[in-house]
Formats: sequence, structure tokens, C-alpha cells
Amino acid sequence: MRPEHEDKSPFGRGFVTACVVVSTVLLCGALLLVSALTSDDDQQAAAQTAPTAPPATPDAQPAATGEGSCGLPGGDQTIPTKPPAVDAWEVSRRVVVPRSSATGPARTDPDGFRHCFAHSPTGAVFAAYNVVAAFADQEQALATIRKLMVPGPDTDALTRAQSESEPSGSSASQVAGFRVLDAGGDRATIMLALPAESAYMSITLTMRWYDGDWRLQSPPPGGAVGAPYSQHRDLSDFVPWSGV
Repeated sequence: MRPEHEDKSPFGRGFVTACVVVSTVLLCGALLLVSALTSDDDQQAAAQTAPTAPPATPDAQPAATGEGSCGLPGGDQTIPTKPPAVDAWEVSRRVVVPRSSATGPARTDPDGFRHCFAHSPTGAVFAAYNVVAAFADQEQALATIRKLMVPGPDTDALTRAQSESEPSGSSASQVAGFRVLDAGGDRATIMLALPAESAYMSITLTMRWYDGDWRLQSPPPGGAVGAPYSQHRDLSDFVPWSGV
């Protein structure tokens, strides 16, 4: 199934630009999808479309990698195409996220930030689910950026933008499924499906292995965290996986 809408909204350029602020990215994405769902047929025909990435296959994976700084073994290096095993589903900042003694998270900070995941594609999926939880508490967005994002100029710019914005409370978005678009030893691109009204929106996260754990790659200046956003009528493009 091809995404029907991507980065398209009648709210205009200013609204899309506001999505750059990481503390509101999930809310912005949800509103982008709602606007697409309520468009008429002519608007749908004119909407920008993009080809769906080819299904990921286990054959393109490297050999097993070693342990990260948290001591978790790398484990299976194949791309997950079915729901991974979990020890439990837990609530983190009002978002239900998976936990596994083999995959992570192995540590939780006093502020609720969960980290330390296995150096594997499955570990990157667990980490991506926890990205959604980490940004659900927008009061802690600045601390989250510093802990979660790969350091560099783009993250510095994102930090400055967040420092200049007003906290906007909390917004919880549950994850319904995932799809690994590509994965290598130190990088994984993961699409997550989030419920929105009677359909789903997707966000795309690039996870990088940095300093012994999976971190989130910052978008370039002017880009939005989680973009491109796409609309999906069902979960046929995803591995359904949710604790709710």
C-alpha cells in the first residue's frame, strides 16, 4: 500500500515549519494527517506522493556486532519481520513501550528517560518506540534532545530552537506498528505507525549507534523530526506490534 499523503497540509508553510520544534513534532504530525484525511478527492489527487520503500529483508544484514556500553549483547542481526519477544509492555510518560532483558532498555534515568538497547536492528526498533515516549513529555524536551540525539551542528540548532520555545505540556501518541526500511551495523531507518482517527500516520526515524547506544539522528536545519509524515489506511505496510 502506498502512502497517500506526504508532508502536505492546508495549514500552510508556517504550520509545517512549527513542526521543526521537537517538543511538538508528534502533535504536528497528527494534525498533518487529520488535515489529509478530511481533504476532498481533488485535494487528494493533487497531494504529493512518494514511492514506498521496498520491504526490508534479512539478507542485507551484517555479521553480529558486539556489546554496547550497557553490556547487552548484539544478538540477532536480521531485520525483524514479525513482532519481537518482550518481557513486558510498560508505560513511559503515558506511552506504552516494550521492555526486554535481552534487548533493552537496560537503564531508566530518574527523570524517566529510558536507554541502553542492544546493538541490532531489533534493538533499534525498541529504541524507536522509546523515542516516541521520550518526546511525549514536552516539559522535558530540552533534556531529551541532549540525551537522545546524536551530537552535532544539527542537534545544536535543534537545542537552540527548543531553548527559545515555551514548553507545551504533554502529548501521548501510542505506536501501533513498525517497519524497518533499512539497517546496517550502526544505522537503522524505522517507520512507525501511530493511530490517528480511523487511520494511521507514520513517522520515520533514523537511529544511529553512537557511544554504545542507539541515538536519534537530528534532521537538517529546516527539517522536521519524524518527517516525512505519511497517511496509511491500515497496518498492511507494517509489523503490527503494540501493548495497547
